[in-house]
Amino acid sequence: MWPVSQPAGRTVALIITLFFRRKRAVMHWLSKTRYKVGFLIPTLAVYVVFIILPIGIAVAYSFTKYSGIGKARFNGIDNYVRLVKDDIFWKSLANTAIIFVVASVLLLVLSFLLALLLNNKLAFADTSKALVFSPAIIAPIIVGIIWVYILDPKIGVVNGVLRAIGAGDLAQQWIGGTTLSPYSIAFIYFWQQLGYLTTIFIAGLKMIPEEVMEAVRVDGANAWQRTIHVTIPMMRSTISTVVVLIITGIFKIFEIVQQTTGGGPNHMSETLVTYSYSMAFQSGEYGYGMSIATVTFLVSLAITGIYLLCSKERG
Repeated sequence: MWPVSQPAGRTVALIITLFFRRKRAVMHWLSKTRYKVGFLIPTLAVYVVFIILPIGIAVAYSFTKYSGIGKARFNGIDNYVRLVKDDIFWKSLANTAIIFVVASVLLLVLSFLLALLLNNKLAFADTSKALVFSPAIIAPIIVGIIWVYILDPKIGVVNGVLRAIGAGDLAQQWIGGTTLSPYSIAFIYFWQQLGYLTTIFIAGLKMIPEEVMEAVRVDGANAWQRTIHVTIPMMRSTISTVVVLIITGIFKIFEIVQQTTGGGPNHMSETLVTYSYSMAFQSGEYGYGMSIATVTFLVSLAITGIYLLCSKERG
């Protein structure tokens, strides 16, 4: 057997050392990945069973005629053809659009401004935060009851005060009418969600390094310049989170509408969600109700996707 030269021996030893190091690295990666997969599988299972599967079932029922009794009968796209010709559907879509625009603008702008105010070291700041956040912990059905006693045309506080001060001509049918109901619902939803979104914005403001704000102050930037050029750009991810919460939340408004107007009169104050519920569970037209629910889901998904795509391009 020929003796191995010293350089060749060192090379072989180096190869063996690298092999075992790589083996240890691979084993370490596999051990970490195994735990990650172990945690991921139950999460994915819950997500599929409780989110993906119900959505799939709803979409499948939207192509059927089903009254809740017997078997569902496939009817192709008949429900969607009917939906296009349904005036109440378009009215509910218009109401949802009004609520979306009004509530989105109010929530995004005022919750951010309120967060800027409460983030300062003010007297009674903690008490103010608690008061602002308190509507968020009230059940939506209770929120509806509260605002019925405020906005109801006959027994509501607003019209009662207007009549008491001799301004009865200004009394309106704030809820239950054909015109102002979506605006009132948007305001009620704004009142309920303002504190919750303000809290998220405050958390985002706390994450901005104080050194950065101090540096721009030293450079002479005023409050407006600090907000536009420093605060907003550094809170882009927080703003995106709030916008997505607003979009998805508005398309899930149900209890407030049911408690304040019930969708009336004659479905004129329905939203997409309440109209879907009315068709499926009150009229017994499950297939048609699921077609409305499917359209609602696709609209909210499209708006969220468009926003995220546009914000990503700007970033």
